[in-house]
Amino acid sequence: MAQPRSLIQCTIDFDAQGFRTGTLRVPYSHDRSAYGHIPIPIAVLNGSPGPTVLLTGGNHGDEFEGPLALMKLLQDLPSLSIRGRLIVIPALNFPAFLKGARTSPIDGCNLNRIFPGKRNGSVSEMIAHYVDSELFPLADIVVDLHAGGASFNHMPMVLAALPEDPRRHDEYIRLIDAFGAPHTMLMDLLGEDRTYGAAVERHGKLFVCGEFGGFGTCNVDGLRIVEHGLARLLHAAGVTEEASAPDSGGTRLIRVDGARHYLFAPEHGVFEPMFKLGDKVEAGQPAGQLFDPYAPWQTPRLLRFESDGMVVCVRSFTGVEPGDCIALLARDAGWA
Repeated sequence: MAQPRSLIQCTIDFDAQGFRTGTLRVPYSHDRSAYGHIPIPIAVLNGSPGPTVLLTGGNHGDEFEGPLALMKLLQDLPSLSIRGRLIVIPALNFPAFLKGARTSPIDGCNLNRIFPGKRNGSVSEMIAHYVDSELFPLADIVVDLHAGGASFNHMPMVLAALPEDPRRHDEYIRLIDAFGAPHTMLMDLLGEDRTYGAAVERHGKLFVCGEFGGFGTCNVDGLRIVEHGLARLLHAAGVTEEASAPDSGGTRLIRVDGARHYLFAPEHGVFEPMFKLGDKVEAGQPAGQLFDPYAPWQTPRLLRFESDGMVVCVRSFTGVEPGDCIALLARDAGWA
């Protein structure tokens, strides 16, 4: 039995030739707009036969390198000749993007933790359901661009999801090498399977994700890495004839090894770090001190790293609660 289609309507014909712009109309009936909807901007470019590439940013609304790179790409699309189809959504979680917040101001949902979503759910759940049920099936390659947002600063890197099939594995590595981020990281989300990326993998599509800055601002270097990386990736995928970007210096593969590479806050406090982004650290090395703001005269609690590695992500906020991630490490790895 066929599943009912999404309640979200798109004003664009995905099969029409040429460049089209429009919106995804997310139904939103509320006190001041009984028959209203939220318009999420979307653009599609159709060329000669070839692969379909879905490009999204703003999955979290406080991450700006991806949306800006895609907005700049949209300036070039009307004059671009391509093979295949590009579907571009600069700010997928549009309500959160307009607010500059990680989660939606409408329903409080983190879009990247509710896939596959719900057809009859909240605004965010409907967006996730539309992407999962309507857009992922259209795509051959999916690219979702992130950053650390307001609460993190992240080293610029691609987060890799290696396919198990040998042929697709080799094609995926070719795309990652073409993107050419300074680092490519094999991430471990400790079993989290509600993400956009996990949903793409369930559809069996090639997925490229990345983190390119943080602090809730636009990292200039991260933005340039995204722009150049996308140009090279689209060329490597056969979508464009030229890369229109300089060759990269190659990428270095690193890996997160489970919970031992995470530094979590064990209790409430004010954290003084003893490390910086990019530092090499060793197991047992002091990571920082946790002060009790309600008893500042007490000896602070010393936190230590559980494993060797390089600091690839650091918390922005000094105040912490139990369970907050303070830092993430990774180690060198080979293409496995």
